[in-house]
Amino acid sequence: MKILAIETSCDETAAAIIEDGCHIISNVVASQIPLHQKTGGVVPEVASRAHIEKIILVINEALLRPDRNPEHSGLIEVRSQSNIDAIAVTVGPGLIGSLLIGVNTAKALAWAWQKPLIPVNHLEAHLYANWLSSLVSRLSSVPTFPCLHLLVSGGHTMLIWQEDHGKLKVVGQTRDDAAGEAFDKTARLLGLPYPGGPELSKLAQKGNPKAYNFPRAMLNQNNFDFSFSGLKTSVRASLLDLSNLSNLSDLSASVEQAIVDALVEKSIRAVRQLKPKSFALSGGVSANRVLRETIKNEIGKIIGAQNIFIPPIEFCTDNAAMVGAAAAFYNPNAIDPKKVLAKSDLTL
Repeated sequence: MKILAIETSCDETAAAIIEDGCHIISNVVASQIPLHQKTGGVVPEVASRAHIEKIILVINEALLRPDRNPEHSGLIEVRSQSNIDAIAVTVGPGLIGSLLIGVNTAKALAWAWQKPLIPVNHLEAHLYANWLSSLVSRLSSVPTFPCLHLLVSGGHTMLIWQEDHGKLKVVGQTRDDAAGEAFDKTARLLGLPYPGGPELSKLAQKGNPKAYNFPRAMLNQNNFDFSFSGLKTSVRASLLDLSNLSNLSDLSASVEQAIVDALVEKSIRAVRQLKPKSFALSGGVSANRVLRETIKNEIGKIIGAQNIFIPPIEFCTDNAAMVGAAAAFYNPNAIDPKKVLAKSDLTL
């Protein structure tokens, strides 16, 4: 089964073709980072216009890009819609204007090509980035159920319990700000360029993570929830007292360590209490080097390193391949192509 997947939830215009849920035939992402660097963040209207300009070009490139699976003989090009079995698209959460571009494009293609349309939740798609690291012939190296997921991004921080495909339960989440937002807002306070999170992590590599004692909120509470708003306030107060700019590396490293400590400590608590068979990390912040290494080391001590799953860097941030994987493994909501344009409940 080949699925054409489309992702436009924020500032990446992406399309991919996924076969059997984990084999990536093509994966194309048009980033808007240079566009939003001018304003230091995503302007929704600007993002929507950029999606309009790029969406058809990105889909065409995904359709024409050669098969990259080294286990397949020769190069296979998907040049015709007849080779596509279904179309999947992100329907939320995300920026409403950006989502509309992807959804309306997917609806039009599904109707024109007479293919089923599969709506996909963006957060659920992030979880399935961990299924993309394996080829069809190596399905034994994907997460086993029950699986505990730590989803960490700019807008969301969650611990999600997965009993099976389609059976998800949020067991912990942030009470205020997401971990990714804490990274980005701190970077903005430091005057670092957009996107701020990766830039702060680069600066942190030169610093001492123990230089500043920033708060790790809610660690004493008997739950799996997070809070990062107090960390941002503490960072701002520290900056007001900071006269030596050379200390910014130490401050960055301390902020990064505070965020990682909170994420890992609550994850360890959840693993010990819930006893999952596997643990998976996902979301844009999962690209953070310190978080990846700490999860491997600390969670690995409890359930074994072989049961820890972290997606390759290219699948941590928004992409369409993860959308296609989510649609392939769990798609009970596929819409009949004859009814797709009249489907009023394809809500965002």
